[in-house]
Amino acid sequence: MPADPIATTYNPFSKFLHWTMAAIWIGAWCLGMMAVHLRDLTNTDHSVTIAHKAIASTILFLVVLRVAWRLTHPAPPLPDSMSPLLQRAAQLGHLGLYAVALIALPVSGWLMSSVADKPIMVLWLFHLPPLVEPAKAWVETARLVHTTLAWTMGAVVLGHILIALKHHYIDRDGILAGMLPGRAAAPARAQLEL
Repeated sequence: MPADPIATTYNPFSKFLHWTMAAIWIGAWCLGMMAVHLRDLTNTDHSVTIAHKAIASTILFLVVLRVAWRLTHPAPPLPDSMSPLLQRAAQLGHLGLYAVALIALPVSGWLMSSVADKPIMVLWLFHLPPLVEPAKAWVETARLVHTTLAWTMGAVVLGHILIALKHHYIDRDGILAGMLPGRAAAPARAQLEL
């Protein structure tokens, strides 16, 4: 007999925060890659680097709001069609995205700019204070940490997108629909009892 389906919908402000931060993160990631890997073509005057920092630094402020909102507005339950192991993996994956992609990566960029004695303008409005005193000897190490985190998190975010698409097109369990703006979530597919 089928179990009762569970609606997997997020509230509108959670959706707004998710998609706004996703757009900022992906935009900042692309600008960062352009600044480094297409430097001679796009970044001879460092304007792409400045834009990357101006946009990426907003994540440091938005993540505080997002964590506070998540703590007071929990995510809807995952569908019963997911095993307890997969549900736990999903929870740990989201925790990892928060901890590394939304906190560690921008903080590592802030630290890299601090040791290199380079400013960070938040949305071209005000400067972030340096985290530490300038230390030229640590610039390459800080750059390596930031770059490694950027590439790793790029792969993880791509995996997150692919898993969301799998839930939508293969599992058809309503998880992605519950996060889409302006759409009510489809009920999760019920798990059949054996």
